[in-house]
Amino acid sequence: MARKILLDALTGQARSRRELADKLATKGVPDDLASALLDRFEEVGLVDDEAFARAWIASRQPGKGLARRALAHELRRKGIDDQVAREALDEIDPDDEETAARALVRKKLRTMRGLERDKATRRLVGMLARKGYPPGMAFAVVKDELGADDVDLDTP
Repeated sequence: MARKILLDALTGQARSRRELADKLATKGVPDDLASALLDRFEEVGLVDDEAFARAWIASRQPGKGLARRALAHELRRKGIDDQVAREALDEIDPDDEETAARALVRKKLRTMRGLERDKATRRLVGMLARKGYPPGMAFAVVKDELGADDVDLDTP
């Protein structure tokens, strides 16, 4: 029964060990049985937190435009060890992170016609902050993108 719960949970997408342990706990599987099953699933490669962290980052960083800090927070919520998360996050190229920030700003700029420059700057920097970008990078990217496009925000 517990083995089926694990296999069903792994169908469709990878899961972290803690997610699977939580799933077993909610189904009333005893902790010792859950631990033994999870150990066995790790031995055969069905549960691998390192691979999960890399795959999570590979899908969330370009897809959602999330920065390292936001990705680290998500991995922590998924139960990934800080050291494992740090190693996976170190694989992110800083240039890719900045490129993603620029793409987010350009996309958002399309909807900001008619706004004052200061208000647009605050909104764009806030959006990047919610995505986990550090303040220095957020301000620099927003300033560059507002200047580079020579965007006329005040004209609808």
